[in-house]
This record gives sequence, structure tokens and C-alpha cells, in this order.
Amino acid sequence: MADKPGKQLNEGKTKIIYEHAADTVYVQSKDRISANNAQRVNDLEGKAAISTATTCKVFEFLQLIGLKTAFVRKVNDTAFIAEKCAMIPIEWVTRRVATGSFLKRNPGVEEGYRFSPPKLELFFKDDAAGDPQWSEEQLIAKKMDCNGVIVGPGEVDIMGRATVLIFEVLEKAWASLNCSLIDMKIEFGVNTKGEIVLSDVIDSDSWRLWPSGDKRLMKDKQVYRNLKEVTDEALEQVKRNFQWVADKLDQIIPKPTGMAVVLMGSASDQPHCQKIHDECSKLGIRCDLRVSSAHKGTTETLKILAHYEGLGVPIVFIAVAGRSNGLGPVLSGNATYPVINCPPIKADWGTEDVWSSLRLPSGLGCGTVISPEAAALNAAQILGLYDHVIWSRLRAKQYNTWKGLKEADSKLQVHLEQQQ
Repeated sequence: MADKPGKQLNEGKTKIIYEHAADTVYVQSKDRISANNAQRVNDLEGKAAISTATTCKVFEFLQLIGLKTAFVRKVNDTAFIAEKCAMIPIEWVTRRVATGSFLKRNPGVEEGYRFSPPKLELFFKDDAAGDPQWSEEQLIAKKMDCNGVIVGPGEVDIMGRATVLIFEVLEKAWASLNCSLIDMKIEFGVNTKGEIVLSDVIDSDSWRLWPSGDKRLMKDKQVYRNLKEVTDEALEQVKRNFQWVADKLDQIIPKPTGMAVVLMGSASDQPHCQKIHDECSKLGIRCDLRVSSAHKGTTETLKILAHYEGLGVPIVFIAVAGRSNGLGPVLSGNATYPVINCPPIKADWGTEDVWSSLRLPSGLGCGTVISPEAAALNAAQILGLYDHVIWSRLRAKQYNTWKGLKEADSKLQVHLEQQQ
């Protein structure tokens, strides 16, 4: 259908929600800024476009790394389409550094105290009551019903873990741009499928950002909150800060530089190597396949090694060789880059052949895994030290696995209870 707003469903301080389709809504941002639970409100021309750009770029990044959100697509400069959700009226706040309201609520804690792991807090959305802080137990006791989903311990665990994950991947992304993500608030909703998903928006109203880790350079809404007097000049500075954030997000997904290079001792190993290649692709890793035998063509093997080392980019070599694996040890003995053995184990001599990958001469440091997926994951964990997108894909993959197991266990318990 055409991306046009239908009947108005709800209006907040900075956006309006309209009908769109059976399972989606049209989210229109406003040229308005507010703070302190709407005790301070000002019109700010251009803010709607800046906020929409910021939100869309953040959600597109989160979906790229494998996190499901309510975001569907951007419509125009000031609006986007999202899944229709019953919102859970909780602000989930993650803090890396103690500052702001945390210091007021926790006297004695010095500003700048670093939380590791990040500090997770919950606040019930109630402007009249000042958005009081809640415990997880209070949220569970409330038994909120959102699109037929009762918010219980499992749902709270899922949202809590997702909140920290979202903070940490965005923290890594901002760190790659020499900017510190200090804290952040997000909200969740339940879509028409009964799934809990990240909803609402993430823009400069949602976080504290300190370029170079310097509070004096803050680019977030705290600048607006701190104004003793709201003037046109001050509002323009706030707007410039927000635009700086939106512009910086264009760099949040850099061109990949790291890569995996799979060397196979024989062309017959290609099916095994293709599986490694495919698993690397899922994680956003470039993967080259080469054929070279360390026993039969040592000079050529070292020539290939020298070529890739000369590229000057992070590389992980993966050696695939059956029978007597000389490929991995030769690469390891002549490279300063990591080498992973992934021998194509076969039923007949597999238990004997694997020892050539495990028992190595002294001075060699290559590791050994058996499955193609494990080789790709191992490579990703190494390359993730240099590339925040790969690191984030790994974290999202781990979260999705954990979430799937938790949901499967919950369904099983419900089934067992119904049988009793």
C-alpha cells in the first residue's frame, strides 16, 4: 500500500502515530524538543528531519547485525514505517558512566564512576509521577498485558539482556568514531505476532554522547536541559549538535577491511571450504578461497601467504588439509597472523589424521577446530577485535541463540502445565 498516514492513533511530545496497514503504523516526527517531562518545550525547526534520520540509521544498523526491531523502512525526511506494537510503558536505561540523575539518586557516587558491566535501570513511564524508578520485581508483579503477552520473568529477562546488548553494540560503534556513549534509554513493544521488539525511536533525545569522552563536548539533549535561558541562538546550537550526531551516523557502518583466507591442500576439499566461506559471509566477513599444498608446493604456499600479509589489513588464515596436515603448521611457522586448522575429517582415517593438526612442533601457535561453522566463528572473534560490525554480529548471534532457547523452554513449560 502507499506510505501515507491514516487515522491518528496517538500523539506524544515529539511524534505522532498514524494508522498505516494491519500490522504497521506511520511514525511522524515533530519539529519540537522537550525536557524534564515536558516542563520545558520548544519548537525547533528541522528537528523532525534530524531525529528521523538518526533513528533510521540506528535501526538499520541494528537490523544489519541481526537484531529484530519494529522498524520497517524510512518514508521521507520526517517519517518512517514501523510494526504496530502495544508499547510496554517502561524506559530501559543502560549506563556506562555515572552522571546526571544517577548521581542525585545515589549520593556519594562520584561522577565518572565506570560501570562494568553496564548498569541497567528501569523507569515506569508516568510524566505526572516523574517517571519513577522500578525494580524488575515491580514490573513482574504488575503483570502487564501487551497484545496478549503477559510481562513476566522471562519477558523481563529478554528485554533486560537486549537492552544491554543494544547499548554495547552502539557503544562500540560510537567508539569507532571517537565518541563515548555514556548512557541510553530505549523502549520495547509487542507486535501483532506476539514478539517483543525494540520499538519507539533512538535519537539524540535517547542518549548522552561525549566526543573524545569529554563531557564538555557533549552533543546530546543534555545541552538543552542545562540551558538557564532558552534563546534562539541556544536552540540553534542544540540543533547543530543533533545534526552532528545524524551526520556522524553515516560512518557507523564502515567498509570492511579484515578478511579470512582459506587455503585448501587439494581442490577436493572445496565443498568443506565453501561451507566456511558461507558461514563467514553470514557474519559479514570477506573470505577468499585458495588451493595450495604445503607438501607439494611449499614455495607457492609461502608466496600466497606473503601476498596477503602485504595487504596490510587484519587477516585470519584457515588451513584445510586432510591426511597429514602440513599446511596449517607451515602457515603458522611463517606468518604473524592467526592460523586456524579446520581439517576435513573423514570416517576412515579421521581419528589418526587429526593429530597432524593437534600435535605440532614447538614454536607454532595455530589452533584447530573441526566444523566449518566453528572456523568462521573463530575467525570472526579475532577480526571482531578490529571491526565493531563483526563484533556486533557475534553478540547479536549469541543473544538470538540465548533468546531462542529461553523461548523454547518457556513454551515447553506451558505445554507441560497444560498436560497436568
